Amino acid sequence: MTQAEWRRAERQAKIAARLATSADERAEIAARVAAGLDALIDFSAKPTISLYWPFRGELDLRRWMADAHGRGATIALPLVVAKAQPLAFRRWFPGCAMTRGIWNIPIPENGPEITPNVIVAPLVGYDERNYRLGYGGGFFDRTIAGIAGTRLVIGVGHPSAKTDGFVPHEHDIPMDVILVGGAPVYAAEPGAQ
Repeated sequence: MTQAEWRRAERQAKIAARLATSADERAEIAARVAAGLDALIDFSAKPTISLYWPFRGELDLRRWMADAHGRGATIALPLVVAKAQPLAFRRWFPGCAMTRGIWNIPIPENGPEITPNVIVAPLVGYDERNYRLGYGGGFFDRTIAGIAGTRLVIGVGHPSAKTDGFVPHEHDIPMDVILVGGAPVYAAEPGAQ
């Protein structure tokens, strides 16, 4: 089996596993991940945090997103600009006008692009080195590579997302921290480049 075939099969298996998880269990995992985010993020620094709108069984962190906004964080949601390009981010706040983006995922309808310094990236899978297996478009890796300066990259997902046999591409970038419920998983020091 080629690495591309393995990735495709692993994605399908991991997405099927999280979709098979009950709504109550997903909510419980999301609550533990939200508590982990609270412990990792310094709200006194007024961070700009990129999050995501949940898709295909991803953890629903929208309640935490609204709470983070209420505590002074600027919230950014990603939007796909073009295939094989980094993501752009628009400011989100409770009640802002939304429209549908790629894959019919809601995004802020308008507003200037902003650059996050905390990136919360949903993951399909991850390995012991904190490499993220996503949907295969490479959007988050390109985005992370293009953000200069200090930033914290946190991969979030289901406990079933742990995988073995992952061979990262040369452009893959490991997450600083993985949160899949419970304690954070560090493969490197937080904020390491």
